[in-house]
Amino acid sequence: MEKKITVIKGDGIGPEIVNEALKVLDAVAKKYNHTFTYTDILMGGASIDVHGVPLTDEAIEVAKASDAVLLGSIGGDTTTSPWYQLEPSLRPEAGLLKMRKELGLFANLRPAYLYNELKEACPLKEEIIQDGFDMMIMRELTGGLYFGERKTQEIDGQMVAHDNLVYSEKEIRRIAKRGFDIAMKRRQKVTSVDKANVLDSSRLWRKVVNEVARDYPEVELEHMLVDNCAMQLVRNPRQFDVILTENMFGDILSDEASMVTGSIGMLSSASLRDDCFGMYEPSHGSAPDIAGKNIANPIATILSAAMMLRYSFDMDEEADAIENAIKKILKDGYRTIDIMSKGHKEVSCSKMGDLIVENL
Repeated sequence: MEKKITVIKGDGIGPEIVNEALKVLDAVAKKYNHTFTYTDILMGGASIDVHGVPLTDEAIEVAKASDAVLLGSIGGDTTTSPWYQLEPSLRPEAGLLKMRKELGLFANLRPAYLYNELKEACPLKEEIIQDGFDMMIMRELTGGLYFGERKTQEIDGQMVAHDNLVYSEKEIRRIAKRGFDIAMKRRQKVTSVDKANVLDSSRLWRKVVNEVARDYPEVELEHMLVDNCAMQLVRNPRQFDVILTENMFGDILSDEASMVTGSIGMLSSASLRDDCFGMYEPSHGSAPDIAGKNIANPIATILSAAMMLRYSFDMDEEADAIENAIKKILKDGYRTIDIMSKGHKEVSCSKMGDLIVENL
């Protein structure tokens, strides 16, 4: 099978971790007789340095012509990088928002899975985590507060900032359907997270989710306020299967969920539209403080590549092979510095990629 992949290495540790993911994809292609063709484009700070903008129209067209996009990480130190002296529309993250919008990537999937081998890295007590947890956070990605009208202006002698949170029934319905579809393939439970006791947008969210739920009688639906959900994630993460929520709530909750797994360096992410096309990236940032040191954890990016094989290319066997190789490496005691603990073997970013390839 032949597939075209747009590659965005990005900033900071992005090039290092993407290189390891490509190494694994090449090994998969060789083993299973596939052909993966890569085309590199710039986004984020790397694009600003070359083109003066975080994402060019030409780069978007390249992405649109591919079968999927593999992204590393973008951005830099917000206090020292010259990129953050620019107006917000020209900063690295603006390129990511534009890419999501232009490609119609409305559904963000962030699995949070606690590997048995990494229980010691989980900050929660053993009686809480017990035999581990496995949840999928389904975040709406192209609406809400991040895409609403915003402005800052002087009113009566003082500066006033305004951000508009807007959701349409259609936007809520399509992400809800995707969330219930995924729950059907898992443990058939959806926790819809909102702030319906305060926000009109959340009250509409809850109404539409209830309507969608009628088409999935096999799935258990519960509603939870976002502040309670944040508490429950550290009180009892085992209760969750699919967490369905809007853009900003999902951004915050998925980062919280990532840390109870032990390291954000272990968490993959997929952003999908209505068809099989998707953009795949690790949940973590660009970590400019360790860029170029060959110590970053590439596993989240490699797992994101496995998600690409599974969700965009329908290559379940190949995705399983990558995930099983990672479990084998962890069981054998290999760790990058972020998940290192006593009695294990610390390895570099590139060595971790090599080990995963060897165990495919």
